[in-house]
Amino acid sequence: MTKVLVLYYSSYGHIEKLADAIAEGARAGGAEVDIRRVKETAPPEIVAAAHFKTDTAHPEIEGPDALAQYDAIVVGAPTRYGRMPSQMAAYWDTTGGLWMKGALIGKVGGAFTSTASQHGGQETTLFSIITNLLHHGMTIVGLDYGHSGLQGVDTVQGGTPYGASTIADGDGSRQPSDVELEGARYQGKRIAETAAKLK
Repeated sequence: MTKVLVLYYSSYGHIEKLADAIAEGARAGGAEVDIRRVKETAPPEIVAAAHFKTDTAHPEIEGPDALAQYDAIVVGAPTRYGRMPSQMAAYWDTTGGLWMKGALIGKVGGAFTSTASQHGGQETTLFSIITNLLHHGMTIVGLDYGHSGLQGVDTVQGGTPYGASTIADGDGSRQPSDVELEGARYQGKRIAETAAKLK
Protein backbone atom coordinates (compact mmCIF):
# COMPACT_ATOMS: atom_id res chain seq x y z
CA MET A 1 0.00 0.00 0.00
CA THR A 2 1.19 3.51 -0.81
CA LYS A 3 2.29 5.47 2.27
CA VAL A 4 1.59 9.20 2.45
CA LEU A 5 2.82 11.66 5.06
CA VAL A 6 0.95 14.90 5.68
CA LEU A 7 3.47 17.12 7.45
CA TYR A 8 2.33 20.50 8.74
CA TYR A 9 2.83 23.47 10.99
CA SER A 10 -0.24 25.37 12.20
CA SER A 11 -0.37 28.39 14.50
CA TYR A 12 -4.15 28.79 14.73
CA GLY A 13 -5.62 25.53 13.38
CA HIS A 14 -6.39 26.49 9.78
CA ILE A 15 -3.53 24.42 8.36
CA GLU A 16 -4.39 21.58 10.73
CA LYS A 17 -7.91 21.46 9.23
CA LEU A 18 -6.50 21.41 5.71
CA ALA A 19 -4.07 18.67 6.77
CA ASP A 20 -6.98 16.51 7.91
CA ALA A 21 -8.73 17.09 4.57
CA ILE A 22 -5.55 16.28 2.57
CA ALA A 23 -5.27 13.06 4.57
CA GLU A 24 -8.92 12.21 3.95
CA GLY A 25 -8.39 12.62 0.21
CA ALA A 26 -5.20 10.54 0.24
CA ARG A 27 -7.03 7.73 2.04
CA ALA A 28 -9.78 7.92 -0.59
CA GLY A 29 -6.97 7.48 -3.14
CA GLY A 30 -6.04 4.17 -1.51
CA ALA A 31 -3.12 5.29 0.65
CA GLU A 32 -2.12 4.63 4.22
CA VAL A 33 -1.71 8.09 5.76
CA ASP A 34 0.15 9.53 8.73
CA ILE A 35 -0.35 13.13 9.88
CA ARG A 36 2.55 14.71 11.73
CA ARG A 37 3.41 18.26 12.80
CA VAL A 38 6.78 19.92 13.12
CA LYS A 39 8.10 21.23 16.42
CA GLU A 40 7.03 24.63 17.69
CA THR A 41 10.19 26.73 17.85
CA ALA A 42 8.70 30.06 18.96
CA PRO A 43 9.46 30.97 22.60
CA PRO A 44 6.67 29.97 25.02
CA GLU A 45 5.94 33.61 25.87
CA ILE A 46 5.34 34.40 22.19
CA VAL A 47 3.11 31.33 21.79
CA ALA A 48 1.06 32.42 24.81
CA ALA A 49 0.88 36.10 23.86
CA ALA A 50 -0.16 35.31 20.29
CA HIS A 51 -2.71 32.70 21.48
CA PHE A 52 -1.33 29.94 19.25
CA LYS A 53 -3.38 26.75 19.16
CA THR A 54 -1.35 24.23 21.15
CA ASP A 55 -3.80 21.32 21.46
CA THR A 56 -3.73 18.83 18.60
CA ALA A 57 -4.44 15.18 17.92
CA HIS A 58 -1.34 14.84 15.75
CA PRO A 59 2.08 13.95 17.17
CA GLU A 60 5.34 15.66 16.25
CA ILE A 61 7.43 14.07 13.54
CA GLU A 62 10.36 12.25 15.12
CA GLY A 63 13.15 13.49 12.86
CA PRO A 64 14.21 13.86 9.23
CA ASP A 65 14.93 10.16 8.68
CA ALA A 66 11.22 9.44 9.09
CA LEU A 67 10.57 11.03 5.68
CA ALA A 68 12.32 8.23 3.81
CA GLN A 69 9.66 5.65 4.67
CA TYR A 70 6.93 7.45 2.70
CA ASP A 71 6.03 7.32 -0.99
CA ALA A 72 4.55 10.83 -0.88
CA ILE A 73 4.95 13.83 1.42
CA VAL A 74 2.47 16.71 1.49
CA VAL A 75 3.72 19.77 3.37
CA GLY A 76 1.47 22.46 4.81
CA ALA A 77 2.34 25.73 6.50
CA PRO A 78 0.88 29.22 6.85
CA THR A 79 2.56 32.17 5.21
CA ARG A 80 5.00 34.38 7.08
CA TYR A 81 5.79 37.42 4.97
CA GLY A 82 5.19 35.48 1.77
CA ARG A 83 7.17 32.37 2.65
CA MET A 84 6.97 29.32 4.89
CA PRO A 85 7.39 30.05 8.61
CA SER A 86 10.63 29.39 10.48
CA GLN A 87 9.17 26.35 12.23
CA MET A 88 8.79 24.47 8.94
CA ALA A 89 12.02 25.85 7.47
CA ALA A 90 13.92 24.71 10.56
CA TYR A 91 12.68 21.16 10.04
CA TRP A 92 13.70 21.08 6.36
CA ASP A 93 17.09 22.50 7.32
CA THR A 94 17.74 19.20 9.15
CA THR A 95 17.23 17.05 6.02
CA GLY A 96 20.70 17.48 4.52
CA GLY A 97 21.60 13.87 5.26
CA LEU A 98 18.60 12.66 3.28
CA TRP A 99 19.55 14.97 0.42
CA MET A 100 23.12 13.60 0.40
CA LYS A 101 21.76 10.05 0.08
CA GLY A 102 19.08 10.98 -2.45
CA ALA A 103 16.58 9.36 -0.10
CA LEU A 104 13.57 11.30 -1.40
CA ILE A 105 14.33 11.17 -5.12
CA GLY A 106 11.34 9.92 -7.09
CA LYS A 107 8.86 10.38 -4.27
CA VAL A 108 5.76 12.56 -4.76
CA GLY A 109 5.43 15.91 -3.02
CA GLY A 110 2.82 18.60 -2.63
CA ALA A 111 2.15 21.75 -0.63
CA PHE A 112 -0.75 23.63 0.97
CA THR A 113 -1.00 26.92 2.86
CA SER A 114 -3.12 29.69 4.37
CA THR A 115 -2.93 33.47 4.47
CA ALA A 116 -4.80 36.21 6.29
CA SER A 117 -5.79 37.97 3.07
CA GLN A 118 -6.50 37.08 -0.54
CA HIS A 119 -3.20 38.59 -1.65
CA GLY A 120 -1.11 37.63 1.37
CA GLY A 121 1.44 35.45 -0.39
CA GLN A 122 -0.21 32.08 -0.92
CA GLU A 123 1.62 31.27 -4.14
CA THR A 124 5.03 32.46 -2.95
CA THR A 125 4.62 30.44 0.25
CA LEU A 126 3.71 27.35 -1.75
CA PHE A 127 6.78 27.86 -3.91
CA SER A 128 8.96 28.26 -0.81
CA ILE A 129 7.79 24.80 0.26
CA ILE A 130 7.92 23.24 -3.22
CA THR A 131 11.49 24.48 -3.74
CA ASN A 132 12.66 22.25 -0.87
CA LEU A 133 10.83 19.26 -2.32
CA LEU A 134 12.29 19.82 -5.78
CA HIS A 135 15.81 20.01 -4.35
CA HIS A 136 15.16 16.58 -2.85
CA GLY A 137 14.21 15.24 -6.29
CA MET A 138 10.50 14.88 -5.63
CA THR A 139 7.76 14.95 -8.26
CA ILE A 140 5.30 17.73 -7.46
CA VAL A 141 1.53 17.38 -7.68
CA GLY A 142 -0.47 20.56 -7.22
CA LEU A 143 -4.18 21.32 -7.23
CA ASP A 144 -5.14 21.04 -10.89
CA TYR A 145 -8.19 22.49 -12.59
CA GLY A 146 -10.01 19.18 -12.30
CA HIS A 147 -11.06 20.75 -8.99
CA SER A 148 -13.88 23.04 -10.08
CA GLY A 149 -13.43 25.19 -6.97
CA LEU A 150 -10.50 26.93 -8.66
CA GLN A 151 -12.99 28.59 -11.01
CA GLY A 152 -15.21 31.59 -10.30
CA VAL A 153 -14.96 34.78 -8.30
CA ASP A 154 -18.36 34.91 -6.61
CA THR A 155 -16.98 34.17 -3.16
CA VAL A 156 -13.75 34.69 -1.25
CA GLN A 157 -11.82 31.45 -1.53
CA GLY A 158 -8.34 30.04 -1.50
CA GLY A 159 -6.91 27.46 -3.84
CA THR A 160 -4.17 27.77 -6.45
CA PRO A 161 -2.80 25.41 -9.11
CA TYR A 162 0.27 25.05 -6.88
CA GLY A 163 -1.62 23.68 -3.89
CA ALA A 164 -4.68 23.86 -1.70
CA SER A 165 -5.10 26.92 0.49
CA THR A 166 -7.45 28.87 2.69
CA ILE A 167 -7.92 32.50 3.72
CA ALA A 168 -8.08 33.04 7.47
CA ASP A 169 -8.77 36.81 7.71
CA GLY A 170 -6.59 39.09 9.76
CA ASP A 171 -7.99 37.92 13.08
CA GLY A 172 -8.09 34.24 12.11
CA SER A 173 -11.87 34.16 12.35
CA ARG A 174 -12.53 32.68 8.90
CA GLN A 175 -12.26 28.90 8.87
CA PRO A 176 -11.60 26.78 5.75
CA SER A 177 -14.72 26.69 3.58
CA ASP A 178 -16.28 23.58 2.09
CA VAL A 179 -14.81 24.48 -1.30
CA GLU A 180 -11.33 24.90 0.18
CA LEU A 181 -11.56 21.63 2.11
CA GLU A 182 -12.78 19.87 -1.03
CA GLY A 183 -9.73 21.23 -2.86
CA ALA A 184 -7.49 19.78 -0.16
CA ARG A 185 -9.22 16.41 -0.45
CA TYR A 186 -8.87 16.52 -4.22
CA GLN A 187 -5.15 17.28 -4.02
CA GLY A 188 -4.59 14.58 -1.39
CA LYS A 189 -6.31 12.00 -3.59
CA ARG A 190 -4.33 13.03 -6.68
CA ILE A 191 -1.08 12.79 -4.73
CA ALA A 192 -1.92 9.31 -3.43
CA GLU A 193 -2.96 8.10 -6.87
CA THR A 194 0.17 9.53 -8.51
CA ALA A 195 2.42 7.97 -5.87
CA ALA A 196 0.76 4.60 -6.44
CA LYS A 197 1.42 4.84 -10.18
CA LEU A 198 5.09 5.76 -9.65
CA LYS A 199 5.74 3.19 -6.92
